[in-house]
Amino acid sequence: MIRHIVLFTAKDKAHIDQIIQGLSVLTTIPHVRRLEVARNSKTDQLGNDIDVVVYGEFENEADLAAYKAHHLYQESINRVRPLRELRFAADYNVSTDVRFA
Repeated sequence: MIRHIVLFTAKDKAHIDQIIQGLSVLTTIPHVRRLEVARNSKTDQLGNDIDVVVYGEFENEADLAAYKAHHLYQESINRVRPLRELRFAADYNVSTDVRFA
């Protein structure tokens, strides 16, 4: 399973709801095992710069690639890019990359 995590900051905090709405179109794209779009609750004592989190799970890399190639993925980019400041993304394979204590 591939986990896909994307973190966003808003240029203007007043646009966070619009960013969430723009990212929510991603939830209708096929090939996704699980997709969550959420406002950061900002309860960390060391850093609360991130405004919005996208968390996705995909069966494999092919499904993640198909998700990114879907036309709604580009629509989401078009809606969110003008409103966001920063975007950080990370992908990892749970079966090969995760180390458990």
